[in-house]
Parts: sequence; C-alpha cells; structure tokens
Amino acid sequence: MTPTETIHASCVAFDGRAVLVTGASGNGKSALALALIARGGLLVADDRVVLTAREGQLRAASPVAISGLIEARGIGLLRAPVTGSARVVCLVDLEQPEPERLPPHRKITLSGIEVDLVFGKDAPNLADALPLLIRNGRHA
Repeated sequence: MTPTETIHASCVAFDGRAVLVTGASGNGKSALALALIARGGLLVADDRVVLTAREGQLRAASPVAISGLIEARGIGLLRAPVTGSARVVCLVDLEQPEPERLPPHRKITLSGIEVDLVFGKDAPNLADALPLLIRNGRHA
C-alpha cells in the first residue's frame, strides 16, 4: 500500500516539479500560488493537497472536488491552468521568516521523503525566486 495523506496547503508545479506552500489560514498560500501561476506555473491544488510517497518521490495531487480551482481573496474561486500529479521538490513555510541573507540549504522530511525547505514569511522576492529554484536548483 502507498502511504497517502491530505494536508492544508497549496501546490504549484513548473515542468513537473512542484512547490508545496504551507502556513496557517490567511498567511498567503493561495496568494503565493496565484503569483506563481502568473509566472508560468500550473496549479496542482489549492487549500488541500493529497501527498503520496511512491518510489522515492513525494507526489502531490488535488482532491477531485476542488481540482482546477483556486481562491482569490476578494474575488472568489477562479479556474486555473492545472497539471495532474507533480513531484514535490520544495516546501515553503509561510510562518517562518528567513533570518539569513544567504541561508543554509534546509531539508524537511514528509511521508519519509526529503525535500528542500524554504522559510518564506515576509520574503519580498519569493514569487520571483521560486520558479528559478524549482526549475534550476540552487548554487552549491
């Protein structure tokens, strides 16, 4: 059996590689996801994300009932360009501020799979930097 769990998060993919955005309600998960979609990303899921650990990868997908929908505060639910399941390579924690100008490479383990961790609270260039991180990775 493949381990699966549903979490409160948003998820956007670039070229099949996804960023998972976590944080408390009202911290900007959907707003960041909208900004990433505006920069060429595809919505995996908004509000709830189904995570599955399979063959050494962490995969994200949308629950069927909310597939293709994203909340835009003050506007309502919008239809967004979507992709199906995507490999999660990074988690952004919107509750943690980054204290370092050039932070260490952090990791977090989800469902037994290790992915990059970015502290994103109040990060002014986050929506611009994440597509580069997801597509191209970090400099060692």
